[in-house]
Amino acid sequence: MKTISSRWPGVWLLGLALVTTPPLIAQDTHEAIAVAEPLTYAVVYSDSAGQSHFADRQVDFKLIDYAPPAPPISVSQTTPADGIAYLSSPAGWTGDWHPAPRRQMILCLSGEVEVEVSDGEVRTFGSGALLLVEDTIGSGHITRVVGRDRAYLAAVPFPD
Repeated sequence: MKTISSRWPGVWLLGLALVTTPPLIAQDTHEAIAVAEPLTYAVVYSDSAGQSHFADRQVDFKLIDYAPPAPPISVSQTTPADGIAYLSSPAGWTGDWHPAPRRQMILCLSGEVEVEVSDGEVRTFGSGALLLVEDTIGSGHITRVVGRDRAYLAAVPFPD
């Protein structure tokens, strides 16, 4: 019985070349790599009357030689933080009206979380979503874990 390598040695060598040859990407020029579009995230904030609302903000990027010799990558400005905490709640969990314990970025790692603000707007955040909570005064918001799965979140608190 003949194997593919002995029957078609040229094909086997071509396959080996495709596997071992690095991709052809122009890494020496910044023009060959496009800067990322802005990243939009939601914010829960309190107005002067203590009522909570949603707003949308964006993170802008610049193309930077962040980790040479890797090619340039889109990088945002650095935001000072006080660490990271991981949170988890089962499906069906509800945190009734409460203000954020401090200004912090919430990253949804898995599951789905629904947030309701005092003006009645409700938004759902799934895996990969970012939510900045800064409604540290007033009525706050309601948080619910929706769907069938436990939610896992990462909370990145910001300095006061």
